[in-house]
Order: sequence, then C-alpha cells, then structure tokens
Amino acid sequence: MDREFLIDLFADFGPVTIRKMFSGYGISADGVNFALSLRAGLFFRADETTIPHFEAEGSKPFQYATRAKTVLVNSYWELPARLFDDSAELAQWARAALAAAQRAKVKKRPKANKAASKPAKKAVKPAKASRTVTRKSSLRKRAKRKA
Repeated sequence: MDREFLIDLFADFGPVTIRKMFSGYGISADGVNFALSLRAGLFFRADETTIPHFEAEGSKPFQYATRAKTVLVNSYWELPARLFDDSAELAQWARAALAAAQRAKVKKRPKANKAASKPAKKAVKPAKASRTVTRKSSLRKRAKRKA
C-alpha cells in the first residue's frame, strides 16, 4: 500500500500522520500510533476490548518469522478485507484502534529516574599514576624495531 492510498483510506476517519516504518508505514493520530501498513497487510492496534471483534471477522494477529521462531504480536491485528470497501465502517474500526492505543499508552508506567533509583556511590580510590608514553618515544621504538 502506498502513502496516497492510505491517505484516501483514512479520509472518513480524519487526518492521520503516515511515517516510514520497517517495511511499510506507521499510521498515527494525535501523536499515537494505532495502525501499521506492512507488506503483510494493514494492522490495527487491539486490546482485550477490541480483539473479540477481530476474531469474529476471522482476522489474525500480526506475526513475523525470525531464524529461530515465529513471533506473534497480539497487540496488532489484521484489518478485515471487507473494510477496504466501506470507509465509514473502517473509520469506526480506526477510532476503536486509536482508543486501544491510547489505553495502552496510559497503562505503561513511566520509567523511573535511574539517578534517583541508584544507591549512593562509594568513595573511589584514585587510580595509580601510570607511565605515559609520548608520541615521540613510541615513534622512536618503532624506528628501532624496523632497523
């Protein structure tokens, strides 16, 4: 799917931001990514509220293969093919996907400040003075080795 097709597809939904991502595009609204357009198809963000709708349509979660295994990404589900012809219903599904993405964003805990969580450092002894070699002396040594 190319960028222009995606813009037309989401026309009834409202303005979206489409950015290059992996082998396709990431689609977001209000700064929240809610869909992926990849070689394998169009995938919407899903959660426990919306997954039953995808299952009822016979959709499958996004998956990809590595050398060792197949990875199942249960947070993105393939958009049912019939919705490509019904832009009004596609907009409803897109709103539900955006809501799922927003709920997931709220669930994420902010990362703790690493400096605040670390215990105070113990006093460190200064390192012993080491003999430094100047550039000239190292060049002299090289010259002697070659001779």
